[in-house]
Amino acid sequence: MAMNDACFQGDIPAAYDRYLVPILFDPYAADLAQRLALLHPHRVLEVAAGSGALTRAISSALPHAEIIATDLNQAMLDVAALRHSGGHVAWRQADALSLPFPDQIFDAVTSQFGVMFFPDKHRAYREILRVLRPKGTFLFNTWDAVENNDFAKAVKAATDALFPDDPPDFFRRTPHGYFDAEAILSELERAGFQLATFAKVEKTARASSARDAATAFCKGSPLRMEIEAREPKVDVLARVTEILEQIFGKGPIEGRMSALVFTAEARR
Repeated sequence: MAMNDACFQGDIPAAYDRYLVPILFDPYAADLAQRLALLHPHRVLEVAAGSGALTRAISSALPHAEIIATDLNQAMLDVAALRHSGGHVAWRQADALSLPFPDQIFDAVTSQFGVMFFPDKHRAYREILRVLRPKGTFLFNTWDAVENNDFAKAVKAATDALFPDDPPDFFRRTPHGYFDAEAILSELERAGFQLATFAKVEKTARASSARDAATAFCKGSPLRMEIEAREPKVDVLARVTEILEQIFGKGPIEGRMSALVFTAEARR
């Protein structure tokens, strides 16, 4: 993983929360929160919480649970804390590869579209297993292939065309680079989990306009740094917006999304 792929700093967190969250993350946050609520956990750890889309959904679905939401980037947690008014969520900066918690204290650990950013997934999974109580649950999701996610596919095609000699590789490298379900199940089992399963979950991404969708990816994700590093001579946001309008039309737009949801249990 490139060093900057997990770096959400500057004004990226605000753009991420304003644009990416409602377009991509809120629908899947509701899905994970519903699944988690069926487990009735009393203490929940969220890793790679970002700006708190899943945290807010969990807080609503589990109003009496103790929730600790962590992220590597304090800037993301700052945005999350501003958005959340509930009193049963604690925010803490933490690296998933070295969680600052004692052994076996959580009933469930969850993460929304975060595991793809872990540079050492085996180590992160071992840490998550360590803090789970026996028979506790690890529930998380990952994006499916970029070809199965319409907005991401279109933005990638647009930036490939703008930089044909050096196309940005962020999509395939990280957010859409970890979707081999059988390989992920094997990694979970090697880390010590049992009863690991997965399900493909399809949703619809909706944006108020093509420009909002273009802004979400070009300004609210690490793709922004790849674009800026190429010192573009054109207005990339405007060009990507034009291409999205050609594909999806003007006014409110929508496209298919596909993700994989994994559940694994800590050994007794």
